[in-house]
This record gives sequence, C-alpha cells and structure tokens, in this order.
Amino acid sequence: MRAWFDSAVLHLRIISPAQRTAQVEHVLAASEAATHVVVITGVARDPVGDLITCDVAREGVSAVLGELRGLGLERDGSISIERVDAKLSASADRAERRAPGFGVDAVVWEEVEQVTAEETRLSAAYFVFMAVATVIAGIGVLLDQPILIVGAMVVGPEFGPLAALCVGLVRGRAALAGRAVTALVTGFAVGVVVTVLTTWLLDLAGLVDKDMLLAERPLTSFIWQPDALSWVVGFLAGIAGMLSLTSAKAGTLVGVLISVTTVPAAANAAVALAYGVGDEAAGSALQLLINLAAIVIAGVLTLLVQRVAWRRA
Repeated sequence: MRAWFDSAVLHLRIISPAQRTAQVEHVLAASEAATHVVVITGVARDPVGDLITCDVAREGVSAVLGELRGLGLERDGSISIERVDAKLSASADRAERRAPGFGVDAVVWEEVEQVTAEETRLSAAYFVFMAVATVIAGIGVLLDQPILIVGAMVVGPEFGPLAALCVGLVRGRAALAGRAVTALVTGFAVGVVVTVLTTWLLDLAGLVDKDMLLAERPLTSFIWQPDALSWVVGFLAGIAGMLSLTSAKAGTLVGVLISVTTVPAAANAAVALAYGVGDEAAGSALQLLINLAAIVIAGVLTLLVQRVAWRRA
C-alpha cells in the first residue's frame, strides 16, 4: 500500500464554472472547517472557469465535498484534494478546533476510494511484487527462517486489493469490488505458479529438496497449521489495517503487513504442490482463506462502524 504523511488539513483546488462560483464561495463560507479561501476569476482554461483554493480541516472535508459535488463540479469543473504535510497558520488551527471530532478519526471517503482504486490495477509492478514476495516466503518456509517470512509479508502488495474490496462492499461500488477480487485472484495465482517453478529450478540446482519441506520446521509450521488464533490475528489485523488507511496512519500499516500470513500461506502451498505434499498444501490453502476472510470481514465492519460513528459526530 502507498504511504502518506498524517495530515490534519487537506488542500482543495476547485475549478468552477463562472455561474457557480458564488455558490461555491457560499459553501466554503458556511463551513467552519474551511479557511484560506482564494478565488481567482477567469484563469481556468480546461475546463473553463474560476480557480478556487482553500484549506479544510480533515474532519470537515467530507461534508464540504458532499456539497461541492452536489453543485455538479465534478461534472462541469474539477475538485482536487492534496494533503498539507505542515502548516503555520492560526486560521487553520481555529478551523480544526471549530470542526467537530478529531481529524485522525475522520474518514474522507473520496480519498479512500481513490487510493484503494489505484491498488487494484493489474500492473507489471503488482505482479512482480507478488511473485517476489511469494518466492521469498517459499524459500523461508524451506529454510524455516522467520526473518524471510517477515520480509515477504512486507514486500507483498495484497493488502491494497483487500482494502479496496472492503471499501467497494461498504460503499456499494461493485466495479471496485470486482477489480479487487480480480487483482487478488490473479496476483496469488501468479505468485503460486512462479513459486512452484522456482522451487523446481532450485531443486534441480541442488539448493533445496523435498526433505527440507518434510523436516521439522517449528518456527514456520504455523503457516500451514491453521487454528482459531489464525482467525483472531487476521481479524485484528484487518481492523488495524483499515484504521491505518482511513486515518492516514501509514506507520501503523507496516505493523499490519507483518502480522498476516497471506503471502507465506500461498508460498507454502506452492512449495507443497511442487513436491506433491497434498496435506500441507491443503493446510496452507485453508490458512490463506481464513486470513483473507478475517481481514475482509474486519475491514468491512470497521468501515461500517466508522461511518455510523462519524455521522453521529
């Protein structure tokens, strides 16, 4: 997932048709969360209109965006959202104090949808990251090395599509949810196939063998032996991951990535398939499904709770 800095204030850049500029100014003036409003008439060329910029306390952004979209600006003009990493302004501080709630708890749905939608693109980089992460985890499984498993968890890009799936389900965006499922299925399929082929090549080179898989592996056996705690860990990771996404707490997301055994489970299944060890492949596949289901359920519930709580606020 993409990382970004915590931001209590967001910057809006608006292009408004001239006949709606007064309405936009009224919306911004009526919002206690908006400040630093600047209007420059007649400078926009594509689309044609007036340029309006402002800063909005994060907790008030969704309300302002809702009213601006109600004016049809996303159709006849444009609305861009930028983060403000640092600010020195008493006016912005007052706007944050006036806006209800805390910025860290606010969910800017437009921002969340945009970020997660980008994570569903079937790019070459996505498939390379997935393949590399799965191969690293496969080697870590054979060597019984947790450090390689942790490395694979961090490299794996699968949390992006998982988050997009949660957002798509909660927001009723069927297309977004569909793209997320496609990204997950194809990504894991590519990772498994590449890991199976890599395992065969490494075996032919004499670097690994089936005995390494069948040997006692106390440090990584949890990957293919799911239990009730597997569900608990996946569920908690889903909550933390979704909160880190919606609150723009990028530092927290790293901890989430190294707590879920999605990529390692897929890798263990691939290695077991390469050596024809059916029971271990089945156990790994079950571990993968448990974690995916737990993360999605937790993510959906977290978003629903946030939506209800923020509406009350």
